[in-house]
Amino acid sequence: MKKLCLLGLFVTLASQSVVADNLPTPMENKDAFISHLMKQMTLEEKIGQLRLISIGPEMPREMIRKEIAAGNIGGTFNSITRAENRPMQDAAMRSRLKIPMFFAYDVIHGHRTIFPIPLALASSWDMDAIYRSGRVAAKEAAADSLDITFAPMVDISRDPRWGRTSEGFGEDTYLVSRIAGVMVKAFQGSGANAADSIMASVKHFALYGAVEGGRDYNIVDMSPVKMYQDYLPPYRAAIDAGAGGVMVALNSINGVPATANTWLMHDLLRKEWGFKGLAVSDHGAIFELIKHGVARDGREAAKLAIKAGIDMSMNDSLYGKELPGLLKAGEIEQSDIDNAVREVLAAKYDMGLFKDPYLRIGKAEDDPADTYAESRLHRADARDVARRSMVLLENRNQTLPLKKSAKIALVGPLAKAPIDMMGSWAAAGRPAQSVTLFDGMTRALGAESTLIYARGANITGDKKVLDYLNFLNFDAPEVVDDPRPAQVLIDEAVKAAQQADVVVAAVGESRGMSHESSSRTELSIPASQRELIKALKATGKPLVLVLMNGRPLSLVDEKQQADAILETWFSGTEGGNAIADVLFGDYNPSGKLPISFPRSVGQIPTYYNHLSVGRPFTPGKPGNYTSQYFDDTTGPLYPFGYGLSYTEFSLTDMALSSTTLNKTGKLDASVTLENTGEHDGETVVQLYIQDVTGSIIRPVKELKDFRKVMLKAGEKKVIHFTITENDLKFYNAQLKYAAEPGKFNVQIGLDSQDVKQQSFELL
Repeated sequence: MKKLCLLGLFVTLASQSVVADNLPTPMENKDAFISHLMKQMTLEEKIGQLRLISIGPEMPREMIRKEIAAGNIGGTFNSITRAENRPMQDAAMRSRLKIPMFFAYDVIHGHRTIFPIPLALASSWDMDAIYRSGRVAAKEAAADSLDITFAPMVDISRDPRWGRTSEGFGEDTYLVSRIAGVMVKAFQGSGANAADSIMASVKHFALYGAVEGGRDYNIVDMSPVKMYQDYLPPYRAAIDAGAGGVMVALNSINGVPATANTWLMHDLLRKEWGFKGLAVSDHGAIFELIKHGVARDGREAAKLAIKAGIDMSMNDSLYGKELPGLLKAGEIEQSDIDNAVREVLAAKYDMGLFKDPYLRIGKAEDDPADTYAESRLHRADARDVARRSMVLLENRNQTLPLKKSAKIALVGPLAKAPIDMMGSWAAAGRPAQSVTLFDGMTRALGAESTLIYARGANITGDKKVLDYLNFLNFDAPEVVDDPRPAQVLIDEAVKAAQQADVVVAAVGESRGMSHESSSRTELSIPASQRELIKALKATGKPLVLVLMNGRPLSLVDEKQQADAILETWFSGTEGGNAIADVLFGDYNPSGKLPISFPRSVGQIPTYYNHLSVGRPFTPGKPGNYTSQYFDDTTGPLYPFGYGLSYTEFSLTDMALSSTTLNKTGKLDASVTLENTGEHDGETVVQLYIQDVTGSIIRPVKELKDFRKVMLKAGEKKVIHFTITENDLKFYNAQLKYAAEPGKFNVQIGLDSQDVKQQSFELL
């Protein structure tokens, strides 16, 4: 048999062996296949594989296709239809070695059907619902020819000033780690090589959620113990679940940018964790090493990145230009390039692209007649998941659920906001297909009921903020003001309220306020909307606040003003219908907060599992010489794990199967949960553990397990948790992961503060 270019084999010759090299069947032996291919590649072709190009003005489509055919591009992102990507794959098949392209996109919380933002998904505490959202997203993205997503985003966020809080799953290491694994498995399905799956590339590695001051792209300075204990586990969980890729963060870590951080990328990720997948820089991050101040110029930036282990350069401007000269000058080794190329080719192999480059592109005759057709959406799934993601924060005098026979005034700048309903990073979602709150309530009420609408206020009265929110929207402004004076809008809303039995006010943030680079110095609802709420309160009518936002807000005044508060976050394509389901009692809310709500910015950080201190503040006792704020109540406004229901739940005292636990044993902690109210409903029973005395300071408590439980009205159920030594392990000062003998407190509750407690001893 003649020596063949392996990539010419694909499906037809995949079962044949290459006798000349005495190799096993290429498509059955990944390592041999890739090694054989790399022997045939020129230096230029190898470097081409390391370039991930953004579709945009700087490189038009015709130029991209020409570069692909020359073997100078390994993948693209931001092209999201079969018709767009097929010509590029055709160009790859015209290249010398016919190495297939892959096509990437930020599929974060849905593709065409937009699910609730990740922070909202975490509020469901429902792993099945979260999995379903990821599986639907993967199927839709794969059907549009996408191969890989830069998700899940698993950065721990404890400073809600950070705009990207909306993209993550909250403040808790255990909860975020659980969701990280679920999302990876949802995206990758039965395997990243399946036609209805996409490869997951977990981000942002690492510690991006800990940027100083909550200011995006800022520095991170953190002790190794805090890294290992609190911030690194979610990335590890995603990798352990099989994530094929890692996107590297834009921030620096203890003085070294992640993109040039050899300890992070090699010692930790590759060596300690055993990661063998694809490492991709964030957009333009290699060039930014110059601005970080660790590289003199682009040449040195490319050198630092490739030496650190950055396989692909996103939006590349330096690898293609600088790597040949660096290699020729001996400043990098051939192995630096080859190691990166091997990971790119391995990812393409794992995505099934060598077997079939058109696996997700398909044939032109099978393309959807209308890419944006309604039939391509998964509305029922989106509606159900959105309902599960909402958190009832207040409900005085059983204001909710609303009666459909009531006269309802719907006011607020977010009542008719289809684009905001989708939240940030809404992939291929279309505002025209999202259901607004006005739409949802109108459908729920029907023709015989009364819904009176008034805008009431603009999102903000601050022109500087408005200009910022609209700066990058070239086609049309994303936030459109009502040009009438603010008082006119308020007067109109008050008039509507006076005609109604109850007022529903849709208030909060526009989606652009909770986005990349959208850090805030305060967490209050914008002043224009606060004035509206104040005026509505003065009418004396029952007031329901429907919050739309991508971060915790400080709601001290609103807590007093509103009779009910429903946190809906940004709830996606079916948001309006889902919110209406909850408001009218067709669905009983069951969400719990995955992140604490501070009373004010001055309290940040306000995460529940903080370390113990020598002079702790004790509620109800004098605060002098304790760790507290003397000018405000110490502690969050709404704690981690908090959320109400239309029914009532109670827990009996906890029972432990033993007061001691040995290193190989198990301990059962149980409580009886009872639905003591009048409605069927779900709640989340949460298990926390406190290590009372350790070799280093330990948190006041840590979430270790939870159960989401549905009970009919009047029903009881015994909830069991199993505790083993593994639940008690932590990273000590020497970064050894182990449990230490001693006393442990076990807490079970319906949020992180209201708990039942017992103790046991680890022997």
